[in-house]
Amino acid sequence: MANKADRFYYENFREAAEHCCRAADYLVECLSSYKPDRIREMLEKMHEIEHSADKKKHEMSAALAKAFVTPIDREDLAELSQNIDEVCDVIEEILQRFYINQIQTVTRDGLLFAKKIADCCRLMKDMLSELENFKKPEKLHAMIVELNHTEEECDAIYLESALRVREQRSDVLEIVAWREIYHCMESCADACEHVADSVETIVMKNT
Repeated sequence: MANKADRFYYENFREAAEHCCRAADYLVECLSSYKPDRIREMLEKMHEIEHSADKKKHEMSAALAKAFVTPIDREDLAELSQNIDEVCDVIEEILQRFYINQIQTVTRDGLLFAKKIADCCRLMKDMLSELENFKKPEKLHAMIVELNHTEEECDAIYLESALRVREQRSDVLEIVAWREIYHCMESCADACEHVADSVETIVMKNT
């Protein structure tokens, strides 16, 4: 277990991941009852969540700048913080694509993909909640594997949905728009996997 001095780092990661979960759940909410005339309102609320996540990254950067001793290498903590923040950034970008491309209706694949991203974020949060026990990494290893497996499921959804949109939409611009959205969703799943990769590096270097 982490000592009191080190607890800030682990709590910061957990809180940052919680913001990612909030963003992912809000994305699912938006797409489940999508109303194109409310997209600006959706973007404003999503940006508030993303801004809260940014604050966690800035808090981590400030703490690392003045810390003499850290529980894990300073560079690894900074990289992990950046990777977590990237997840929230890309979730916001997904919703921005709906606005930019003036999407009017949501595909079933789009909603399915958003729910799978929310699954990735929950797994990421659980994994980060276990990070302070990196000296006994058996549970962490299992969580990393599970997150990697879910990311692979997202890869499969991306391939099938990008193909299937040709059958679901006839307008070329709409097909291109949805492929952009699916690509952005796949990038979000990749971002979650990058967090898992950072955790795996920490485990390897410290056990």
